[in-house]
Amino acid sequence: MTEETLFEFPCEFPIKAMGKTDVQIDLLVVEIIRRHVPDISEGAVKARPSKDGNFLAITVIIEASSKQQLDAIYQDLTDHPHVLYAL
Repeated sequence: MTEETLFEFPCEFPIKAMGKTDVQIDLLVVEIIRRHVPDISEGAVKARPSKDGNFLAITVIIEASSKQQLDAIYQDLTDHPHVLYAL
């Protein structure tokens, strides 16, 4: 049985996460995603600080291989106490 999804895998997929800047959230997010996607390409990670600089939004573009892989990435991100949210 296959799960219904609107995506065709493999596909490029942006994963976004946000956290406070004081915990090197960019390195943390990349480390969590690397557990599921070992080969994150150069230039695939973008960081954008919030207006007041307290938070950092990280976008990592990955080559997603399945819905299960994406679900596992989001689960690990949202389970981490320093990740405020993941989209």
